[in-house]
Amino acid sequence: MSERGRKLLPLALHVAGEYYRLQRKPPVTTALLAANTVIYLRPAFLRSILPSIDEVWFNPHLILKNRDLKRFFLSAFYHVGESHLVYNMLSLLWKGIQLETSMGSTEFASMVAALLGMSQGITLLLAKSLLVFFDYEGPYYSQYAVGFSGVLFAMKVVLNSQSENYTDVHGILIVPTRYAAWAELIIIQTFVPNVSFLGHLGGILAGLLYLRLKGTYSGSDPLTLLFRGLTSALSWPVKIVQNLFRSPRRRISGRGTTGESRRRRSVSDRWRCQVCTYDNSGGTSNICGMCGSDRSDNGFSPRQLRRSHDLPLEELRRRRIERFGR
Repeated sequence: MSERGRKLLPLALHVAGEYYRLQRKPPVTTALLAANTVIYLRPAFLRSILPSIDEVWFNPHLILKNRDLKRFFLSAFYHVGESHLVYNMLSLLWKGIQLETSMGSTEFASMVAALLGMSQGITLLLAKSLLVFFDYEGPYYSQYAVGFSGVLFAMKVVLNSQSENYTDVHGILIVPTRYAAWAELIIIQTFVPNVSFLGHLGGILAGLLYLRLKGTYSGSDPLTLLFRGLTSALSWPVKIVQNLFRSPRRRISGRGTTGESRRRRSVSDRWRCQVCTYDNSGGTSNICGMCGSDRSDNGFSPRQLRRSHDLPLEELRRRRIERFGR
C-alpha cells in the first residue's frame, strides 16, 4: 500500500463504519466522498483521464482569460494534502448524511450541483469586482485555490438555516447555530490565513442565495426535475432485468383449495367440514367437496355422520389424493 493509502486508511474505515450504521444509505454523499478520494489518489489507470492539480487550480485571472471551465468546476474536487482532504471529507460526511436523509437523494444531488456552481461563480465575481471597482488585485484575483470547502460552507448555511440552537465553534465561540458559518469563516481565516477567504465567503453567500431562491420558487426546481429524469432513465433497464429473473410467487396452502383467484378470501368466506376438516370455499355449496358431508355450524349432525359413513374408506382416500396429491 502506498504512503497516501496508509494515511487515508483511518478515514476510509471511519466512513465505512458510519455508512454501515446508517439505516438509510446516502448514495450521493457516498459518491461525493469516493470521487474526492479517488481524484486525490489518482490511481495509475485514471491518470490519463484525470488532469493534474496544476491544470485545475481555481484562478480567477486564468478562468476569465481562457474561459477555462475545467478550472471553474473541477478545482472543487482536488485537495493539496491528506489533512486537507480528511478534514473536508469528514465535514462532507456529517453534513451530507443529515441533508440527504432529510431532503432525499435527488433533491440533495441537485442542491450540491447548484451550490457548486453558485459558490464558484460568486467567488469569481467577488475577485473580479475587487479588481474593477477598487483596483485591488491583491492575493485574490491571481490566487490559486482548490478544495470542496466552498460547497461545504454553503451546505452548512442550508443545514443550519432553521436551527434555534447554539453551537460551539471550534471550542472558541458559542454562537447561534444559524450564524455558525460566519463565525467559522472568521476563526479559520484568523488561525489559517493561507486558506481561500473569498472561496469560503462565496460558499456562504451561495448558501444564502440558494435558500432565497428556494423560498421564492414553488414546486421542484429545474435541477431536481433533471436529476429525477436521469435517475428514472437509468433505473428502468435495471428494473426490466430484475423482472425477467424474478421467479413467480406461488401460494401454497397445507389445507384448502388451490388455484383460487387472486382476490384473497376472508375467513368468513370459507367453512371447514366437521368430518374431514377440509376447508371449503364459501358461497358455492353446502356439501363438502372432500367427503360429501353436509355443512353444519353445530358439530356433527346425524345426517353428516350418515353421509360420511356411507362413503367407503377407499373412496375418501381417493378424493383426498385427488385434492392434495397433484
